[in-house]
This record gives sequence, C-alpha cells and structure tokens, in this order.
Amino acid sequence: MNQTTLLLFVGLGAFLLLATLIGQFLVWKQGKTAVIDNLNQRIYAWWLMVLVLGVAFAAGKYAVILLFLGISFYALREFLTLLPTRRGDYWALLVAFYLALPLQYFLIAIDWYGLFSIFIPVYVFLLLPILASIGGDTHHFLERTAKVQWGLMIAVYCISSVPALLTLEIAGYEGRNLLLIAWLILVVQLSDVFQYVCGKLLGKHKVAPSLSPSKTLEGLVGGVFLATLVGGALYWITPFSFSEALIIALIVNALGFAGGLVMSAIKRDRGVKDWGAMIQGHGGMLDRIDSVCFAAPVYFHIIRYFWT
Repeated sequence: MNQTTLLLFVGLGAFLLLATLIGQFLVWKQGKTAVIDNLNQRIYAWWLMVLVLGVAFAAGKYAVILLFLGISFYALREFLTLLPTRRGDYWALLVAFYLALPLQYFLIAIDWYGLFSIFIPVYVFLLLPILASIGGDTHHFLERTAKVQWGLMIAVYCISSVPALLTLEIAGYEGRNLLLIAWLILVVQLSDVFQYVCGKLLGKHKVAPSLSPSKTLEGLVGGVFLATLVGGALYWITPFSFSEALIIALIVNALGFAGGLVMSAIKRDRGVKDWGAMIQGHGGMLDRIDSVCFAAPVYFHIIRYFWT
C-alpha cells in the first residue's frame, strides 16, 4: 500500500470515527429510533468493510483478487438460492461455481484481458444451456438457464471488473491501481449513503414505489449530486482531471442507482426484502454491492478505453 492509499484509509477511519460519535450522540439525544438504529448499523458495517478492504490492499494484488473471488462466490450463492433450480441444472451449476468463477479470477490474476473479457459472456453463456439440456429436463428450460446465466454475469463477470482494474497499465500511474478500486467503491457506496440520508431528510416523491419504497427523487438527486462532488474532490488519487472525475462519478453513480433498482425488481419478483442477512443493517452481500455490479464494468472499460 503506497503513501496515498494509506492516507486515504486514514481519512476514511477518521470519517467513520466522526460518524460513529455522531450516531452515539443521536442515540443519547433522541433515544433509539428505527432511523437512528439503522444508521448506526450501517456505520458499524462500514467499519467492517473498510477493515477487510484495507487488509486486502495491504496484502497486495492477489489478496484483492481472492477477496473479490470470495465476494463473487457468496453473491452467486445468494442469487441462485433465491431463484430455485432443478435436478437438470446440476452440471450447469457445477460449472458455474467450480469452473467459471475461479477461472474468471485466474485469468485476471495472469492479466489475460483478451480472454477474461469474453470468457463468461461468450463461452460460458453458450456452455450453460448445453449442459442444462443434457439433463433432459425441459420444464421452464429457458427460465432456468437464464437464471444461471444472469447469476454469473451479475455476481461474477460484473464484480470481477473491480479487481480487473489492477491489470490496467496507465502511463504515469504505475503501482497505484488500488486507488482506482478505492475511488469506485467509495464514490458508489457514498452515493447509497447520501441517497438514504437525503431521502430521509427531504424525500417526498417516490421514484419507484413498487420496487423500492424508500427511494425518493430528492434522495436520488441529492445523493448522486453529493457523491459526484466527492468523486470530483478525490480526483487527486486517480489519473483523471477534476472535470473528468466529476463526469465519471456521475456515470457510475447513475449506474449504481439503476443497478439497485434492477436488483430490487428481482427481489420483489421473488417476494423477499433482502438477498440475505450476511451484514447487519445491510442485508445480504448482493444488497451491499448491487450498485457496484452495474457500475464496475462500465467504469473499467471507460478507463481502459481512454487511459490505456
């Protein structure tokens, strides 16, 4: 971890410490309410996430890749657990978990962009229905196949775009690619937090009440605006200029919001509130990274196209 990365994590620690003190002050001043309790749970979960990410960053490239491999495995498990499968899907599921997932991250570890960029969306996409058809079960065949394909795309391909940032060779930015990951996660996650806070303080008009009743237009505008400003202010840890950082932050925040809506639509279709209960105050793994899933691949390719 270089000096800039260390400084960023020290700043995050100071920010979380301040947030923790404010949360405890609110409890002392107003007592335990649902909103304050939820806010404090989110702060505690943030402490855990920053700690885990910080340890991985300190351990280096392969530790970061292994961390996101584990995140993908757990997210894929959540996705496919919520969407029931049948005996005929056995081989497709086996390949998804124990071949496609680890091989995708192995290709990233050896910097083989030409294959990891198309491995899942081309080769595995074609392989999965072949394996499912071998099972001979035609009951809801298209729906079942699409579930596994969707799960791999969201939980593995999209999430793997985060550690794939480590493979980019940017002139004058050598050895600092971890900061690209830190910038993305910080900006997108802060957008979620700011949307929540702005929605609670100012929210009146629902954006999609049937999908996510808590999301409001005021929360969306305020959250994206504030997180975009943060992204612009942190341009110094990226290869972007201030204006470029603002534009990219706006794009990833908009995609993050859209990702949250799409994943909420799937949950409502299945009749559940959360993907799981892994993280206190945050639901399951997919509840926490749904916005990153949609933002990460676009962010990766913007940087690869314009900066490498």
